[in-house]
Formats: sequence, structure tokens, C-alpha cells
Amino acid sequence: MSDYSHEIVIPSLKAIENLLEPIILKLDHLTSMKSENASNANSNKYYRNSDLKNLFGLSSNTIIKYRETGVLPYTKLGELYLYDVKAIDEILKENTVKF
Repeated sequence: MSDYSHEIVIPSLKAIENLLEPIILKLDHLTSMKSENASNANSNKYYRNSDLKNLFGLSSNTIIKYRETGVLPYTKLGELYLYDVKAIDEILKENTVKF
């Protein structure tokens, strides 16, 4: 028979902390990146005409009228009209009817 040692070694708290420290640092970094991306994501979102039609039930003529009268702020890229999501959300908040 061979003589095997069945000794159980329990790591110290400091050894466990040293093993977990790089993982915790990486998780903190990923969390901060995620929150930065979430705050930047809202500033770059735009609706298109089709989005306004589907989301709000607006007709093409109504969208054109709102653009021409300044009700609906927009950005034009070539023949494409873009509507900032934040601006639309603000318009909706300003026009909320409270009972």
C-alpha cells in the first residue's frame, strides 16, 4: 500500500481575498462601463417617420404638419427625417394632461 496523505488544507482569509480581488476589480470595471453606455445610449437614439406612425398612430400628413409648424423638432439627413427620442419624450411630458 502506498502512503498517501489525506490532509485537507484550508486557505486563509487573506489567500481567498487575493484570489477574488482581480475578479472584483473586473466586475467593478464592467459595471462602470455598463452605466456609462446606458447614459450615452439615450443621447443617440432617434425615431424615424415610420416609428412615429407605429408608436403614436400619426399619419404622414400630421408628421409633416408638426415639422412645418415647429411642434416636432427634427434633424434631416438627405431625405431622411430623424426625431430625437429625448425631445419627443420631453414633448410628451410637457403635454401631459393632469386631472
